[in-house]
Amino acid sequence: MAINLQKGQRENINAPKFIVGLGWDINNTSTGTAFDLDASLFLLGENKKLVSDSHFVFYNNLESPDKAVIHSGDNLTGDGAGDDEQIKIDLTKIDSAIKEITIVVTIHDADARKQNFGQVRNSFIRIFNPDTNEELLKYELDEDFSIETAVEFGRIYNRNGEWKFEAVGSGQREGLEKFVEIYQ
Repeated sequence: MAINLQKGQRENINAPKFIVGLGWDINNTSTGTAFDLDASLFLLGENKKLVSDSHFVFYNNLESPDKAVIHSGDNLTGDGAGDDEQIKIDLTKIDSAIKEITIVVTIHDADARKQNFGQVRNSFIRIFNPDTNEELLKYELDEDFSIETAVEFGRIYNRNGEWKFEAVGSGQREGLEKFVEIYQ
């Protein structure tokens, strides 16, 4: 049975291999322009910085060098039920230099399209077992991010040899570029 997390809550990830699913819907009263939300992952070392540029996994770099993190690809519309984008994670393959995986969702060309996360609803992140489809953890964003164009959904981190998930739900206005600046 899945654990439904609240913002700031942390839980152990009791599976060496899992899939991170991200989902969202767009409000019917949107800007009239298509929304393109993008999931990005920053694989960070002890210093909370990218281990290398190739440890930034997103729509133009779909896998980490060790192939422990593999992105399903860019969903340009978010249409349909369930996950809009998925990331496979295999902790048995992960480079020992990686201590944290930060999961960020941004709106592509948000400023030009006059879009923000206040126009997005039913946003969630979930972790599930790909073999059994059992949902292990789920965090539903329930805040109204009316000016934010990027949201850190959560982070997977290693503490004393155990991998944990923290529901973050922290938004900001400067888009993906700001997160790249923070983690580079």
